Amino acid sequence: MAEGPRWNWEDPQELSTTVDSFTADLARCEKLELVAEAPVFTRQLLAELGISGVEFAAFRTEHPEGLGSDLVGPHTDDATTRRGGIYRVDGTAYFAEMDISEPLPFADGAVDWVYAEHLIEHVSLTVGIAWLAEVRRVLAPGGLLRLTTPDLRVYAESYVNGDKFFGRHRRRMGLALRGIAPDMPARGAFMFNQLFYVYGHRWIYDLEELRHALTEAGFDPGAIVVRAFREGARPDVANLDQVMRNDESIYLEVTA
Repeated sequence: MAEGPRWNWEDPQELSTTVDSFTADLARCEKLELVAEAPVFTRQLLAELGISGVEFAAFRTEHPEGLGSDLVGPHTDDATTRRGGIYRVDGTAYFAEMDISEPLPFADGAVDWVYAEHLIEHVSLTVGIAWLAEVRRVLAPGGLLRLTTPDLRVYAESYVNGDKFFGRHRRRMGLALRGIAPDMPARGAFMFNQLFYVYGHRWIYDLEELRHALTEAGFDPGAIVVRAFREGARPDVANLDQVMRNDESIYLEVTA
C-alpha cells in the first residue's frame, strides 16, 4: 500500500476521514474559470452554455452537454468554487457546487436529464425523497432521471446463498484501489456490513425501496423502468455508468 493516510476497512469513522482526504485530492484541478453566476440557473442560461442536463456526484462529467455537481467543489492552489456559480474545470467540463439536502438552484423545467450514480445512499431516506422531488421539479416535461445505487438484494442474496458475488466484488475493488487501499477483508459479515457503514452510506435501497422513494417524490410509478448497465432511453446518459460499479448496482430510469 502506498504511503498516506491510514486506510482501515474495519473502522468506518476513521476511514471516513481518509476518504475525505482522498476525495479532496481528486477534486484538485489546474484551471478554474467562473463562466456564469446566478441565484437560480434558468433553462436559457444553461442553453447559452450548451448545458442540457446535470450529473450529480461528479467533479468532471463526461457528458458533452452536462453540468457536474457535488457538495465539494474542484479547487486549484489559489481558487475554489462557491455556491451560485457555474465553472469551467480545466477547460473541459462545467461544474456547479450543490448540496442535495437543500433546494436545487434551478428554475422549474430547466434541464432535460439528470444522472446520479451512487449518490442517494449517502443521505437519509427523508433527504433522498426531498431531493428526488426537486429533481422532478427541475426536469422539463418528459425529461429523464437515471438513478443507480448499490442493490441491497444483490448483497443479501450473496450473503445468504454464497453466490460468489462477494469474492468477485472484493477482487474488483482491490484492482480499483491498488496502491491506495489494502484488500478488503474476505469475511461475509464484513462484506455485508461495509455496504451500510463504509463510505458514509445512510440508507440502502432495493427496487421496492426505490419505487417507494420515487413515488413519494411525485414520479409516476408506472413510468419507472429497470435498466441494465449502459442501457437506457438515452444512450448518451446511460453511457455515464461506471464499469467499476456495475456488479453491485441497480439501474432505474423514470420520466417526469
